[in-house]
Amino acid sequence: MALKAVHVSDVPNLDCVPDNASFALYATRFSKGVETERATSFKVPKFLVIGHRGNGMNMLQSADLRMKAVKENTILSFNTAGKHAVDYIEFDVQGSIYEKRVTDLSLSEFLTYGPQREPGLEGKPLWRKTKDGKHVNWTVESDEHACTLQEAFEKVNPSLGFNIELKFDDYIIYQHQHLTDVLQAIMQVVIGHANERPVIFSTFQPDAALIIRKLQNTYPVFFLTNGGNEIYEDVRRNSLEEAIKLCLEGGLEGIVSEVRGIFRNPAAVKKIKDLKLSLLTYGKLNNVAEAVYMQHLMGVDGVIVDLVKEITEAVSKMMMRPSGGVVMEGEDQVVVEGTKPQFSQRELEFLLKLIPELIQQ
Repeated sequence: MALKAVHVSDVPNLDCVPDNASFALYATRFSKGVETERATSFKVPKFLVIGHRGNGMNMLQSADLRMKAVKENTILSFNTAGKHAVDYIEFDVQGSIYEKRVTDLSLSEFLTYGPQREPGLEGKPLWRKTKDGKHVNWTVESDEHACTLQEAFEKVNPSLGFNIELKFDDYIIYQHQHLTDVLQAIMQVVIGHANERPVIFSTFQPDAALIIRKLQNTYPVFFLTNGGNEIYEDVRRNSLEEAIKLCLEGGLEGIVSEVRGIFRNPAAVKKIKDLKLSLLTYGKLNNVAEAVYMQHLMGVDGVIVDLVKEITEAVSKMMMRPSGGVVMEGEDQVVVEGTKPQFSQRELEFLLKLIPELIQQ
């Protein structure tokens, strides 16, 4: 399930959009300069909490009812997340519906799946294919019809940032022109409707990351990686080192890593930060407050989470701790500078012991 930006065939005059990197058709909205320059003056202002697919990804086989409360990637999910202290919501603009990819559907076909806008009208059944190959009926407590990317811009609080994941099939080798056509179509929607809303692009597809950076230089581009937890034919996807290399070669602003990749290779955090790249993480461990605390101490810039309410509350409490100075607790003493949260030595030892257990999950 994913948002539909718009099918390429539905975009008027797409062939008239120039292929050059400055995206000249919309030059007044974008910075000019070297193709691989990073977005001007981009810096993560604070520790970010980002709602995964809105208020959280639907885990239909989970016994935790919170994972099936609100249909992911819907306006309802986005606005539910916005009731909490999230900075961005993350959502897909491509994905899969049953055995047919969203990119193979026209916009009108896409909107016939799931709940419909018209009262009394039933849409085609929606199923999710799990990693073990099973098909699970997509049933949630609060359902809603699918939406377009334009509707998301129009109906979600404009102060809420969008982390737009450019979703492509992991096992298809895409032609450069196909990627360019799809990304130009998405850019037309963003340009026409983003206004002043903060927007970040992210993708697991290395070539898509490079192309979206060449098409524009206003919105930050992050490369998604699972940090070596899975291996793909494209070596650029297989490690944090490869992700760093891609960011430097392509002028990308940062990396979004599966959190276990960071915990298994904590030295990579310092390297990423020393190179002036931003670092976000995703994964189930980000629903554990202690794991989020540790990442903040390590220098990670933000987390993508499913339990939006719980983690935003935990982070708010974390930030309320006095910043800087010395913490005294019996004979324990910990100095934490800047805006990092303060922990006693006992708390730090607990968190450090917790990490090896967490990354085995």
